[in-house]
Amino acid sequence: MEQLLLLIFLPLAGAIITALAGKSAKIVSTVFSVASLVLALVIACNFIPDASTQFEVNLPWIADLGINFHAGIDGISLLVVLLTNLLVPIIILSSYNHQYKSPAAFYALILFMQTGLLLVFTALDAFLFYIGWEAALIPIYFICAIWGGKDRIRINMKFFVYTIAGSLFMLMGIIYLYLQNPAHNFNIQAFYALNLDSAQQGWVFWAFFIAFAIKMPVFPFHTWQPDTYTAAPAQGTMLLSGIMLKMGIYGVIRWLLPIVPAGVHDWRQLAIILSIIGIVYASLIAFTQKDAKRLVAYSSIAHVGLISAGIFAFNQQGMQGAMVQMLSHGINVVGLFFVLDIIFSRVKTNKIEELGGIAKVAPQLAIAFLIIVLGTVALPGTNGFIGEFLLLMGVYNYGIWAAAIAGLTIIFGAVYMLRMYQNVMLGQTNSLTITFTDIKGTEKLVLYTICALIIVLGVYPKPVLHLTEASVQHLLEQVNQKLNTVN
Repeated sequence: MEQLLLLIFLPLAGAIITALAGKSAKIVSTVFSVASLVLALVIACNFIPDASTQFEVNLPWIADLGINFHAGIDGISLLVVLLTNLLVPIIILSSYNHQYKSPAAFYALILFMQTGLLLVFTALDAFLFYIGWEAALIPIYFICAIWGGKDRIRINMKFFVYTIAGSLFMLMGIIYLYLQNPAHNFNIQAFYALNLDSAQQGWVFWAFFIAFAIKMPVFPFHTWQPDTYTAAPAQGTMLLSGIMLKMGIYGVIRWLLPIVPAGVHDWRQLAIILSIIGIVYASLIAFTQKDAKRLVAYSSIAHVGLISAGIFAFNQQGMQGAMVQMLSHGINVVGLFFVLDIIFSRVKTNKIEELGGIAKVAPQLAIAFLIIVLGTVALPGTNGFIGEFLLLMGVYNYGIWAAAIAGLTIIFGAVYMLRMYQNVMLGQTNSLTITFTDIKGTEKLVLYTICALIIVLGVYPKPVLHLTEASVQHLLEQVNQKLNTVN
């Protein structure tokens, strides 16, 4: 209990202290983020990989409304808790060569966002989940609005409107479920136990699905993403792509499937179709991109589309693949955006046609970039392979044609990612890249860490699979049992 409370609120304490730290904010935020990672690893080491909820906290909060501070960790939530606490210090370290105005506010917002994310990933009370959902949005909005690039205000407003609209749909769904609950509380198990008919489950499905689909994002709810990823500061893009989009994926697994299985069953074909359309559409758009950052943004939509299709395929392989790929995608996409940030910091452009020959003058960066690209395109032996293999197996068990089309993400991804690598890193240097300097200091630390994770998780993914297997199996059994009792 104490460990989980400390895990959630340590970043919040860090945010407050960082905000008051002035010029030392960068160091203070690093210390708190590393401390959070160590605590998460301690929890993981003490975690028993079964289907139970552990380190549970259940304290009265707003008793008159049946709201408790109720949180806990199982195999599904532990994976995203580890991802969050792993990526935050990496993202902070990746900013060390930047001189942001008001650094105390910048790093405090990152830690504040971390608290919101951890609330989302551990909440067992729907009201607490919603608080975390909104708490994670506020800091990233200001990070993008204050430190973003050209036209950031208009782009950020679109992102804010999209996400707030989705949140309101979800809030309506939560309130409806609360009113249907005889116990009049927001406990997740009480929501699981509700006996809603198919019509009720159908509209609650859409109330939640829209919110989660916007956050992931799934076609056609994706239009905020490419512009926001491009205009956000590098660390903001890493937070959005590496961790924040996992809120939507996690929400589908933790809240949508178990609460309204009949709604999922009725609408999953449409959800899979939208996911597959997103894979093909985003991949084709990625082919046309001249800006490397936008190309990676569209590749992220394609990869998330496959994760979404695997979840709605509604089987053990698809769900396990989604869990593994959440972890792998977070690591890989942060690595990609960091490499592009390094390139931009040196030559002030991410235009693919203006680059070239960087491998000749920065071989260490070229090797690290190649490992990250290979992980992204799911080369066997890298972290991206096992997740995409399980996802495609799960989609194949749903339908062979769905798997055939979804599998295009691997083919298309290999083409546009390797072509980008070739144009950026290989060939002859030019007037921009001839003076390019290789990675050093914290750049090496971040990239070497990411590359090590890509290789280790690719060669030996068993611990990740073992961590989530029992929880995923229990969730599917719970959902199927409830589905059989629905009228």
